Amino acid sequence: MNPQPTTTPPQIESVTPQALRARYEAGATVDELVATSSLSYGTVLNRLHEAGTVMRTSWQTRRMRENPQARRHLAARLRTLYEQHGATFAELAAAGAGTRRKARRLLIEAGGTPRTTQQTLRIRSAADAAARKQLAATLRARYEAGASVPELAMECNYSVATVYRLLHQADTRMRPQHQHGPTRRKGRRP
Repeated sequence: MNPQPTTTPPQIESVTPQALRARYEAGATVDELVATSSLSYGTVLNRLHEAGTVMRTSWQTRRMRENPQARRHLAARLRTLYEQHGATFAELAAAGAGTRRKARRLLIEAGGTPRTTQQTLRIRSAADAAARKQLAATLRARYEAGASVPELAMECNYSVATVYRLLHQADTRMRPQHQHGPTRRKGRRP
């Protein structure tokens, strides 16, 4: 039996390099062009190059497809988090940017200036110090109202040593420690 001669479907012959270029420049990806034209990936690339198409990177395609208003809104929100709340790029990525690199890019687009690592550490340590001072004052008030150190440690989920350290930082006058167990005799053992 003789094999049938292969014929190309009419839709493949009508896909010109110029038509592919126009659709690509309108925002279609190479994969989408392959799916709609029934051409192979290599054929689509060859026809795009033949038409003189300037190829995009994947991030350029994603950026092109994003809603510009939503991008500006996200960039403004990330700038607020970064400048007013001292967020890091990792936290901005978790807040919606996706990656630290994209968070940095969005911050710059919104008019923000990236900080150095030292500047971020200074901001963080100042915020932590203020929160720690407030916690120490709260623990002191509870301790002076009669709560014991182990009770405070359990409530705050801190170790007893940390609670003692915080109470000392708040200049708390400590109660005398209780002696538990049998009383000891003074003097030498028999």
